[in-house]
Amino acid sequence: MIPPRPRTTEGKGSVLRLARAFRRDLLSALPERLYRAWMAEFRSPLIHSFVCNDPALIRLILRDRPGDFPKSNRLRAGLAPLLGESVFVTNGDQWAAQRRIIDPAFESGRLHQTLPAIFAAADALVARLRPGEQDIEPEASFAAADVIFRALFSMPIEHATAARVFAAFRAHQNAQPVVNLAALLPWPRWLPHPHSRRTRRSAAEIRGLIAGLVAGRMTAIRDGTAPDDLATRIMTTPDPQTGRRFSEAQMVDQVAIFFLAGHETSASALAWALWLLAAHPDWQEAVAHEAAALTPDMAGVNALQTTRAVFREALRLYPPVPMMVREAARPTVMRGRPVPQGAQLVLSPWHLHRHQRLWTDPDAFDPGRWSRPETRASARNAFLPFSAGERACPGAGLAMIEGVVMLARLTAAFQLSPGATTPVPAARLTVRGQDGIPIRLSPRIRRDSPA
Repeated sequence: MIPPRPRTTEGKGSVLRLARAFRRDLLSALPERLYRAWMAEFRSPLIHSFVCNDPALIRLILRDRPGDFPKSNRLRAGLAPLLGESVFVTNGDQWAAQRRIIDPAFESGRLHQTLPAIFAAADALVARLRPGEQDIEPEASFAAADVIFRALFSMPIEHATAARVFAAFRAHQNAQPVVNLAALLPWPRWLPHPHSRRTRRSAAEIRGLIAGLVAGRMTAIRDGTAPDDLATRIMTTPDPQTGRRFSEAQMVDQVAIFFLAGHETSASALAWALWLLAAHPDWQEAVAHEAAALTPDMAGVNALQTTRAVFREALRLYPPVPMMVREAARPTVMRGRPVPQGAQLVLSPWHLHRHQRLWTDPDAFDPGRWSRPETRASARNAFLPFSAGERACPGAGLAMIEGVVMLARLTAAFQLSPGATTPVPAARLTVRGQDGIPIRLSPRIRRDSPA
């Protein structure tokens, strides 16, 4: 049993009607045929976009010719109040220079250095949780933010500044739809983008708090008292080509996307993974058995094969970022159709991960699929929870470790069962429950405990 896909429509309507539907619920605003189509074209006087589900097109856009399909400037405009000129929205030489500075901090060989932060945040979450039914989303968000604060700035979320940043991010999540008019329509450059007052206010608060953290860390670096965490590594790493480091203002942009990508997306994936285990007791027991032997080192994490398969299946069914938008930098042809310069190319993990021509029983929760040979082709061509190619998320490895450890720790401590209502997925900044994700928790009796 998994929550049903949102009901979709095959109907047509005006651009503004479509925009209103996107704002209410992106996942149900798009037609059902996208779960079986290789490509779909949407055209009106204001919008010309293509949804690309063909693995060959995805490979072309993300891997073979990424320079011809940069991040959409409309997406950049929509996220500008919070993310500024961060690595998530920039293109070309500016983006390349940012990645040369950021990537070394997230190299696979250094991920073991984040394990203390991940295990500390996971154990803090277990200690906070209480038996009974509750919406697990806020707790997952709190825990994911805790990981980021500990890994980036060596401070738990209970720190006063960390708690304020977390609260401001929650407000921004509620204020900012995943698609707004600035991202959907070709807005004139001279006209201010229509961000809501709440969006601008929450973004300004977040950036102000982050600026304080960055300034404090810059002072500690100069004094030689800075801890060896992700923030210090990124702020002291020069671009190997130019020798330049991030300025304080540039670092604020980068920290904003680290929080957004590492906190909102991780929270979404963890919450859905916990609900899926609650709804599938056999898989839950397999994870709990595996988690009982977990040790806080890379060997212990690498041994969690069943837990990793469960987490990957949760990422497939509920990809935290449901859609990515690229822009055609020059005219081209795709599947025999002319694609004009400036057209928006939508890559939708939400549809791709459930595509009826790419996956066996695509709407079913089946972690076992990840050990079957026929899944490998689908995973290579149609599994994009962290994007792919040169613009793949630099924190993907960290996110996988975090998700697997959190899932193991919670399942070892609690028996999970579904709440009174079945959650309905809805796209905000990430895929969340429309009215939360209710789960019932019961303390798990250890096998070595007295009856």
